Amino acid sequence: MQRLRIRFSRGEEIKYISHLDLMRLWQRALNRAGIAMAYSEGFNPRPRMSLALPLALGVTSEAELMDIVLEKFVSPHSFTAAVIPQLPRGVAIAGVFNTPLTLPSLQSQVRQAEYTVAIATDKDKTEIESSIDSLLDKASLPWQHQRDTGPHKYDLRALIDDLWLIDWRKGYCSIGMLLRCDNTGSGRPEQVAAALGFEKYPDSIHRRKLVLQTS
Repeated sequence: MQRLRIRFSRGEEIKYISHLDLMRLWQRALNRAGIAMAYSEGFNPRPRMSLALPLALGVTSEAELMDIVLEKFVSPHSFTAAVIPQLPRGVAIAGVFNTPLTLPSLQSQVRQAEYTVAIATDKDKTEIESSIDSLLDKASLPWQHQRDTGPHKYDLRALIDDLWLIDWRKGYCSIGMLLRCDNTGSGRPEQVAAALGFEKYPDSIHRRKLVLQTS
């Protein structure tokens, strides 16, 4: 067997499809490309595919990571050449790498995610920079959001590793966010934007990088 790690982008064309639909999209593309995937055992076998930190609806990315396990060896070059023609617009392979089968699951390796968040605002540059500095200076920031099971309360500050202003123009700004993503929780860019005092939901959220545990 062989484990491949795929880095791919998720563009505007598919930013509103669900995680489940995205996995189905990949499964169909791999089947059409003739890639022999390995399946789980049991009464309901499933292809051995896993995605790191699935995106929320409406978020684009240039840094998605997916591990798949294959029945037969395929070189990364041959895999890429066979699969690219089967992918729809909005999905593009950025790299394919051989990965040891013995490594922990991809999801368990994720530690941070970096985002670029664009927001319409009447705030001036100095106000935004002051809001960022003030939030980063906080020792904690009690927060809650509503889930299907009820309100979820947590410390939002503990999930923020860094914030910075990328760009400002009258009526608009772009903010960089490095958010924690591990077994303690995952920072959500739209909630960080709200904590910074922005009243409007971000115009766009784009994931630029996933940081994995290195040892």
